[in-house]
Formats: sequence, structure tokens, C-alpha cells
Amino acid sequence: MECTDTRCPIHQGLKYRGTQFEGRVVSTGAKKTAIVEVDYTKYVYKYERSLRKRSRIPAHNPECINAKVDDLVNIAETRRLSKTKSFVVTNVVK
Repeated sequence: MECTDTRCPIHQGLKYRGTQFEGRVVSTGAKKTAIVEVDYTKYVYKYERSLRKRSRIPAHNPECINAKVDDLVNIAETRRLSKTKSFVVTNVVK
């Protein structure tokens, strides 16, 4: 199978830089888009405790990678691809 997606970081050379996350795919409803949920902790100095938080990041899901719901994936920051997408799925971990 040949990848024809012009926004593919592997086959078409879309450059990515900046932050990289590992997260779980929670939705693939939109075409070529995966919603990735990233868990992280934030320390609150006032209470001397850590909060567990999560972010839902829309990422471009190339045809050749094709991440499914509940897959553990790596995403990387790239140039703005659409109004909401600034990340791309680079590979499926599990």
C-alpha cells in the first residue's frame, strides 16, 4: 500500500518539532483525525499537592498509521494543519 497523504510525517516528510506526548486515542469520528487524551500532573503550591489532569488533543491521523480507539500513540507538534489540529500521530505504541 502506498501512502498518498501529503500530511504524513513518515512518507511525505511533514516536519514536526516542539512537544511530544504519549496518549490514548479516545475518538476517531472525524475523517483523518484522532482525539488523543493525555494524562499529566500539576503541582499546586498553595495546598502542597499534585493534581491529576487530562487534555484532549486533536491530532492528524495519517492513512498509513490509522490509529484506532484505545490505541496508545505518540503525537508530535507540527505546523498548524487546520483550525484545531497542530499535532500529528507519529506511531502506534500498543
